[in-house]
Amino acid sequence: MHKGRPTIGPVLNPFASLARRWTPTPRTVRRAALAAVVMSVVIVVTGGAVRLTGSGLGCDTWPKCTDDSLFATPEQGVHGAIEFGNRMLTYVLSAAVGWIILAARCAKPRRTDLTRPAWVQFALVMSNAVLGGITVWTGLNPYSVAGHFLLATCLITVTTVTWQRTREGDASPRPRVPGPVRKLVWALTGTAFVLVAAGTVVTGSGPHAGDSSEVERMPFDWETTAHVHAAAAWVVCALAVAVWLVLRVVDAPDDTRTRARDLLLVLLAQGVIGYVQFFTDLPELLVSAHMLGSCLVWIAVIRLLLSLRERPDTTPGIPAQNDPELSRV
Repeated sequence: MHKGRPTIGPVLNPFASLARRWTPTPRTVRRAALAAVVMSVVIVVTGGAVRLTGSGLGCDTWPKCTDDSLFATPEQGVHGAIEFGNRMLTYVLSAAVGWIILAARCAKPRRTDLTRPAWVQFALVMSNAVLGGITVWTGLNPYSVAGHFLLATCLITVTTVTWQRTREGDASPRPRVPGPVRKLVWALTGTAFVLVAAGTVVTGSGPHAGDSSEVERMPFDWETTAHVHAAAAWVVCALAVAVWLVLRVVDAPDDTRTRARDLLLVLLAQGVIGYVQFFTDLPELLVSAHMLGSCLVWIAVIRLLLSLRERPDTTPGIPAQNDPELSRV
């Protein structure tokens, strides 16, 4: 009997091929998303440590550390090691983002509302890496440094949103509080972003330039910008208190009120650190803690904003392979 010509099956890309062989548990997807959040904060804090130790130009160029070496050399001393170590953490961050990309792609059912923000995270990491290189090439230009931090804030935003989406369904969002309350929280969110942006101006005009050599600073009086930053912080605090009170009045869901309370606590701690560092001539340890607090404040704001709506799960899930919970059924 005559045999037909052999046919070639569909060619799968690596992601589709892996998705056929591995289905992560919902817990795995959530952990992957959380890892990206944690690393996006870690890279900001360690980047601040580079600046505060005067190691911003510890590596002479980018993407190499010197013209002749990819790695830090003994001649560059501790500053080179610190700057190179922070660059290496970018690979850890990339691995965390890669994990959520793979987990989101392989999850069943497939959800584009997870894969799309996961790829946005990758784009932001790559963009900020390039901007970091430009920052080195321009001798720590303060405007480039500010943009570097704001891009990192955008990454924190996307990782936090992705993390929250892993805990929700795939239906259209439904509001959980009245419209005026949502507008108030949006006003709080916008003001909080202005606060973060104002913080970059304080940094750009302040004494911690990032290197022991002469580094250009923003042409603003540092104390004046610090007072403007503090005023913006008070506005954010006032709005946060208003939101907390209004949520109690409208009997908002418990988790939303909890997130409003958490935001107030983080703002209080951040305010104390901010004033102490101002009146103690900006000790490096407190400045680093203030940078961490800035990230935590922004995450708290985003989580509060996201808690104002819910997304029910409308698609039945497919059991994950090797899910320990199935063994108890």
